[in-house]
Amino acid sequence: MRPSFHPRLVNGPFDDPVLFIPFLFEKRAIMFDLGDIHSLSARDILKITHVFITHTHMDHFIGFDSLIRLLLGREKDLYLFGPEGFIKNVEGKLSGYSWNLVNEYKNRFVLHVTEVNNEQTITKKYYCNEKFKSKEPYVSKPFDGVLLREPTLTVFSEILDHKVFCLGFAIKEHFHINIKKDSLSSLGLEIGPWLKEFKEAVFNNKNLDSIFEVSYGREQKIKKKFILGELADKIAIITPGQKIAYITDCIYSPFNIKKIIKLSKDADHLFIEASFLENDKELAKMKNHLTAWQSGHIAGLSKVKGFTLFHFSPRYTGEEYLIKKEAKESYDAALKE
Repeated sequence: MRPSFHPRLVNGPFDDPVLFIPFLFEKRAIMFDLGDIHSLSARDILKITHVFITHTHMDHFIGFDSLIRLLLGREKDLYLFGPEGFIKNVEGKLSGYSWNLVNEYKNRFVLHVTEVNNEQTITKKYYCNEKFKSKEPYVSKPFDGVLLREPTLTVFSEILDHKVFCLGFAIKEHFHINIKKDSLSSLGLEIGPWLKEFKEAVFNNKNLDSIFEVSYGREQKIKKKFILGELADKIAIITPGQKIAYITDCIYSPFNIKKIIKLSKDADHLFIEASFLENDKELAKMKNHLTAWQSGHIAGLSKVKGFTLFHFSPRYTGEEYLIKKEAKESYDAALKE
């Protein structure tokens, strides 16, 4: 089965944290964290619709300027999420530039900025052609652990302790629809945007006896009609959804461990920091980061199917294998607990 999410770390394990998650059959992607993104192609960056930022330390937020620069003048809604104080941080970034030329742009570029605290989320909009001045009142909603809910997926979050508020994230597909390419060919159909519409119809529990029209080919001029349920039986295999979790920059404490396990439980894959070796756990505690042993232990307690380590301290350059070895041993031991 081909998964819907194809997450990859944009940078190496010693470099800025950025997890890029493109969606299969869609010109869309989300990101967890916004460190240096220069290695991402413009084509990939233009797919991004939502960015979830753990906290605004420089190595997690410096890519903001590069992202906004590429999107200026485009028809785009970009949704940004961050912890308490995030709106002030974004406004500080935006206020550092002169915007006297943006009223010449014909396209509508809008930033939707959401700040998360224990009680609520607060969202403000910033319009490019209005010099990124927020003229509308903010919108607040009770925070129930969910940042984004769509027909096909949900993004969850927990507030962690890094001596500043730091968010952990998980993205969960409600269920997975795998498309059988051979069946598409036998029906004379091509891969295209219609597959997104088909999946949304299934996810939204649309009447399976209803008519579903497929449009494809040059300028979508070829059209065929099917009974939705019959088409689903022929081209789709439905399986449990995929879950990806992302954890970085937090101290090893009962408070954090409980929240991380809640967020990461039974994930298909966990991306988790491992900044230090266990021999340096006092240094890790002082700097509010996890050791490799601690990361592996949490991964094991969470019963994740696989995990990837990142955010290594440069003191271990050339010793990555020690970090991976320590985490794997801890993970295997925790699975048996």
